[in-house]
Amino acid sequence: MGFTMTVYGVLFYLLAVSIVLSTAMAITRRHAVHAVVYLVISFFGTALLFYLLGAPLIAAFEVIIYAGAIMVLFLFIIMMLKLEPAQRRMASYIWQWVPAILLGGMTLALAALMIIMNPVSQAPLHATTASPSELGRFLFHHYWFPVEIVSFLLFVALVGALYLGRREHASGKDHTGDEP
Repeated sequence: MGFTMTVYGVLFYLLAVSIVLSTAMAITRRHAVHAVVYLVISFFGTALLFYLLGAPLIAAFEVIIYAGAIMVLFLFIIMMLKLEPAQRRMASYIWQWVPAILLGGMTLALAALMIIMNPVSQAPLHATTASPSELGRFLFHHYWFPVEIVSFLLFVALVGALYLGRREHASGKDHTGDEP
Protein backbone atom coordinates (compact mmCIF):
# COMPACT_ATOMS: atom_id res chain seq x y z
CA MET A 1 0.00 0.00 0.00
CA GLY A 2 1.74 3.12 -1.23
CA PHE A 3 1.49 6.64 0.06
CA THR A 4 0.08 8.99 -2.52
CA MET A 5 -0.68 12.61 -1.81
CA THR A 6 -3.20 14.39 -3.96
CA VAL A 7 -3.35 18.13 -4.45
CA TYR A 8 -6.31 18.23 -2.06
CA GLY A 9 -4.29 16.42 0.57
CA VAL A 10 -1.48 18.95 0.26
CA LEU A 11 -3.98 21.81 0.48
CA PHE A 12 -5.55 20.22 3.55
CA TYR A 13 -2.23 19.93 5.39
CA LEU A 14 -1.08 23.42 4.38
CA LEU A 15 -4.35 24.86 5.67
CA ALA A 16 -4.01 22.86 8.87
CA VAL A 17 -0.50 24.23 9.43
CA SER A 18 -1.71 27.78 8.73
CA ILE A 19 -4.63 27.41 11.16
CA VAL A 20 -2.53 25.91 13.96
CA LEU A 21 0.29 28.45 13.59
CA SER A 22 -1.99 31.47 13.42
CA THR A 23 -4.00 30.27 16.41
CA ALA A 24 -0.79 29.69 18.39
CA MET A 25 0.38 33.18 17.46
CA ALA A 26 -2.97 34.61 18.58
CA ILE A 27 -2.64 32.93 21.95
CA THR A 28 0.93 34.08 22.55
CA ARG A 29 0.62 37.75 21.52
CA ARG A 30 0.68 40.41 24.22
CA HIS A 31 -0.83 43.12 22.04
CA ALA A 32 -4.57 42.51 21.69
CA VAL A 33 -4.86 43.88 18.15
CA HIS A 34 -2.12 41.50 16.98
CA ALA A 35 -4.02 38.59 18.53
CA VAL A 36 -7.19 39.63 16.68
CA VAL A 37 -5.29 39.75 13.36
CA TYR A 38 -3.99 36.22 13.91
CA LEU A 39 -7.47 35.02 14.85
CA VAL A 40 -8.87 36.48 11.62
CA ILE A 41 -6.23 34.55 9.66
CA SER A 42 -7.15 31.41 11.59
CA PHE A 43 -10.86 31.88 10.86
CA PHE A 44 -10.23 32.43 7.15
CA GLY A 45 -8.11 29.26 7.10
CA THR A 46 -10.91 27.35 8.81
CA ALA A 47 -13.38 28.65 6.24
CA LEU A 48 -11.10 27.48 3.44
CA LEU A 49 -10.87 24.08 5.10
CA PHE A 50 -14.66 23.80 5.19
CA TYR A 51 -14.78 24.84 1.53
CA LEU A 52 -12.17 22.23 0.65
CA LEU A 53 -14.21 19.53 2.41
CA GLY A 54 -17.33 20.39 0.40
CA ALA A 55 -19.23 22.63 2.80
CA PRO A 56 -19.39 26.07 1.17
CA LEU A 57 -22.32 27.27 3.29
CA ILE A 58 -20.47 26.58 6.54
CA ALA A 59 -17.39 28.27 5.03
CA ALA A 60 -19.49 31.36 4.31
CA PHE A 61 -20.88 31.29 7.87
CA GLU A 62 -17.32 31.08 9.20
CA VAL A 63 -16.29 34.18 7.27
CA ILE A 64 -19.44 36.19 7.95
CA ILE A 65 -19.98 35.33 11.61
CA TYR A 66 -16.53 34.67 13.04
CA ALA A 67 -14.06 36.56 10.86
CA GLY A 68 -16.55 39.37 10.35
CA ALA A 69 -18.96 40.03 13.18
CA ILE A 70 -17.19 38.56 16.21
CA MET A 71 -13.80 40.02 15.30
CA VAL A 72 -15.39 43.45 14.83
CA LEU A 73 -16.91 43.05 18.29
CA PHE A 74 -13.48 42.13 19.72
CA LEU A 75 -11.89 45.17 18.08
CA PHE A 76 -14.68 47.38 19.41
CA ILE A 77 -14.07 46.10 22.94
CA ILE A 78 -10.33 46.61 22.58
CA MET A 79 -10.89 50.18 21.43
CA MET A 80 -13.33 50.82 24.30
CA LEU A 81 -10.78 49.60 26.84
CA LYS A 82 -8.07 51.75 25.19
CA LEU A 83 -5.35 49.17 25.65
CA GLU A 84 -2.14 50.73 24.39
CA PRO A 85 1.27 49.11 24.46
CA ALA A 86 4.36 50.77 25.86
CA GLN A 87 6.55 52.72 23.45
CA ARG A 88 8.63 50.43 21.25
CA ARG A 89 11.34 50.88 18.71
CA MET A 90 10.03 51.01 15.14
CA ALA A 91 12.33 48.20 13.93
CA SER A 92 11.03 45.71 16.49
CA TYR A 93 7.45 46.83 15.81
CA ILE A 94 7.76 46.06 12.09
CA TRP A 95 9.18 42.59 12.79
CA GLN A 96 6.11 41.74 14.87
CA TRP A 97 3.97 41.87 11.72
CA VAL A 98 6.17 39.53 9.65
CA PRO A 99 4.52 36.29 10.87
CA ALA A 100 1.06 37.74 10.25
CA ILE A 101 2.04 38.79 6.74
CA LEU A 102 3.53 35.36 6.00
CA LEU A 103 0.56 33.41 7.38
CA GLY A 104 -1.93 35.75 5.75
CA GLY A 105 -0.10 35.50 2.42
CA MET A 106 -0.03 31.71 2.65
CA THR A 107 -3.76 31.61 3.40
CA LEU A 108 -4.48 34.03 0.55
CA ALA A 109 -2.40 31.94 -1.88
CA LEU A 110 -4.23 28.78 -0.81
CA ALA A 111 -7.57 30.55 -1.26
CA ALA A 112 -6.60 31.62 -4.78
CA LEU A 113 -5.47 28.07 -5.61
CA MET A 114 -8.72 26.63 -4.28
CA ILE A 115 -10.82 29.09 -6.28
CA ILE A 116 -8.92 28.18 -9.43
CA MET A 117 -9.22 24.43 -8.78
CA ASN A 118 -12.86 24.58 -7.48
CA PRO A 119 -12.64 21.61 -5.08
CA VAL A 120 -16.35 21.71 -4.20
CA SER A 121 -17.41 20.50 -7.62
CA GLN A 122 -15.00 17.55 -7.47
CA ALA A 123 -15.32 16.69 -3.78
CA PRO A 124 -15.79 13.00 -3.02
CA LEU A 125 -18.28 13.96 -0.32
CA HIS A 126 -21.23 15.72 -1.84
CA ALA A 127 -22.75 18.72 -0.12
CA THR A 128 -25.92 18.17 1.84
CA THR A 129 -29.20 18.35 0.02
CA ALA A 130 -30.72 20.86 2.43
CA SER A 131 -31.11 24.38 1.13
CA PRO A 132 -29.96 27.34 3.25
CA SER A 133 -33.57 28.22 4.06
CA GLU A 134 -34.25 24.67 5.30
CA LEU A 135 -31.08 24.79 7.41
CA GLY A 136 -32.15 28.16 8.85
CA ARG A 137 -35.60 26.88 9.71
CA PHE A 138 -34.11 23.81 11.38
CA LEU A 139 -31.61 25.85 13.43
CA PHE A 140 -34.08 28.45 14.59
CA HIS A 141 -36.76 25.86 15.29
CA HIS A 142 -34.59 23.51 17.37
CA TYR A 143 -31.80 25.78 18.66
CA TRP A 144 -33.43 29.17 19.20
CA PHE A 145 -32.69 29.20 22.94
CA PRO A 146 -28.89 28.62 22.65
CA VAL A 147 -28.76 31.34 19.97
CA GLU A 148 -30.51 33.75 22.34
CA ILE A 149 -28.15 32.82 25.19
CA VAL A 150 -25.10 33.51 23.03
CA SER A 151 -26.50 36.85 21.89
CA PHE A 152 -27.21 37.80 25.52
CA LEU A 153 -23.67 36.84 26.60
CA LEU A 154 -22.19 38.94 23.81
CA PHE A 155 -24.38 41.85 24.89
CA VAL A 156 -23.23 41.49 28.52
CA ALA A 157 -19.59 41.45 27.38
CA LEU A 158 -20.15 44.61 25.35
CA VAL A 159 -21.83 46.39 28.27
CA GLY A 160 -19.00 45.27 30.58
CA ALA A 161 -16.37 46.64 28.21
CA LEU A 162 -18.27 49.91 27.94
CA TYR A 163 -18.52 50.13 31.72
CA LEU A 164 -14.80 49.44 32.22
CA GLY A 165 -13.85 51.96 29.56
CA ARG A 166 -16.02 54.72 30.98
CA ARG A 167 -15.03 54.02 34.60
CA GLU A 168 -11.33 54.55 33.88
CA HIS A 169 -12.09 57.62 31.77
CA ALA A 170 -14.27 59.13 34.50
CA SER A 171 -11.64 58.56 37.20
CA GLY A 172 -9.08 60.52 35.16
CA LYS A 173 -6.68 57.64 34.59
CA ASP A 174 -4.81 57.62 31.30
CA HIS A 175 -3.21 54.47 29.87
CA THR A 176 -0.52 56.36 27.97
CA GLY A 177 1.43 57.32 31.09
CA ASP A 178 0.83 61.07 30.72
CA GLU A 179 -1.04 62.68 33.56
CA PRO A 180 -4.04 64.87 32.65
